[in-house]
Amino acid sequence: MGKASRDKGLRRERAIVDIHTKCGIQAERVPLSGAVRYRGNGADVDLYVRGEQPVKAEVKARGDGDGFRTLERWLGGNDALFLWRDRAAPFVVLPLHVWLEVAGRSAGPAANADADANRRARRRDAEQGPLPPSDAIAHEAA
Repeated sequence: MGKASRDKGLRRERAIVDIHTKCGIQAERVPLSGAVRYRGNGADVDLYVRGEQPVKAEVKARGDGDGFRTLERWLGGNDALFLWRDRAAPFVVLPLHVWLEVAGRSAGPAANADADANRRARRRDAEQGPLPPSDAIAHEAA
């Protein structure tokens, strides 16, 4: 793996930790992205949603979205996508805003204060990025 790819992965892992921390969910990057099996863990990020044992998360980033587009199409406007292969355990794909809501509810009462409007705002931010700050001059001209 080249330096640019490694650095991109580190930025994405740190961003996932930062997003969870801002939402009141304890999260930490696993040293060396789990390569040294720190605490027996080969994941990229540990998320402390309930209790002492972390939820182990892997972070993947692709510039062109190869492999992700089909999942996004299947998910559509739904909150979850269950993938179930014959003779294998099913797994679920969640958009970030849904995951944050589920994890926040599990993390404790401080993160439970979200209302539907906040959920819609988180969904918009996750899908489109935060809205730019409003421009007072443009606002007056409109």
